[in-house]
Amino acid sequence: MPPPTRHEAPERLVALGDVHGDFDALWGALTLADVIDGDGRWIGGETVVVQTGDQLDRGDNERYILDYLEWITEEAWDDGGQLLVLHGNHETMNVELDLRYVTPNGFEDFADLAPPEDELDNLLLEYPEEERGRVAAFRPAGPYARLLAGHNTTVIVGDTAFVHGGILPEHAEIGLEVINDDIQQWMLGDADEPDHIDGDGPLWVRDYSDETGPDECADLEETLEILGIARMVVGHTVQNEINHACDEQVWRVDVGMAAYYGGYSQVLEIRGDEVTPLD
Repeated sequence: MPPPTRHEAPERLVALGDVHGDFDALWGALTLADVIDGDGRWIGGETVVVQTGDQLDRGDNERYILDYLEWITEEAWDDGGQLLVLHGNHETMNVELDLRYVTPNGFEDFADLAPPEDELDNLLLEYPEEERGRVAAFRPAGPYARLLAGHNTTVIVGDTAFVHGGILPEHAEIGLEVINDDIQQWMLGDADEPDHIDGDGPLWVRDYSDETGPDECADLEETLEILGIARMVVGHTVQNEINHACDEQVWRVDVGMAAYYGGYSQVLEIRGDEVTPLD
């Protein structure tokens, strides 16, 4: 069961961006946020942490990342906090079986999930032997697709929306709960692939993170008004550092911290109306 789409504002809220298969980057960001100790256990108390998607692709530690995030999410909940892990476009790409950004180790790590030769179905037979475990894991209704279905595409915590790409007015009009549910049901294998995962959907748009001008800021302001909130936090587009646009109504947190991009750990802290990058 995924968490709700809307959450009350905590005293302390932290956001971190894309990790792309780099467990060390994830560990560094959570350590910087002061929510895990040296053993990786939750010490964040009632802090709410939002990871804005793209756990998968480009790096070699994806399975470990997904499994660890599930475990630490439970630890956070037991301690009164929350870790809200969102979908990025690379999560939905894997469920679509668009595997072009998977590393060799990314196939090897899921190889044990391939069925025996005499139990292969027609879809799995279309793929090379070394890719079948990954396909079995992430195709709709596969074990890791079902794990991802426990996550949302977008959430609102207090007066801040979090999403990988961006929420446009048309997305807000559809309803964030509808978008979350449609994608989750597809991942579970209970519905057809939704339009929300395409290039015009909230996982892909870069309106608020790349070449953001007056028109994009006007759309952002309209979206925030529809949702009744103050700001949006997005990932998806690599920045030199966490920054903002549109009079601080949008904050960009993808700093390319994964080894693939050679970045460094940085997170965003929100306390009431105070928004502060931490590095």
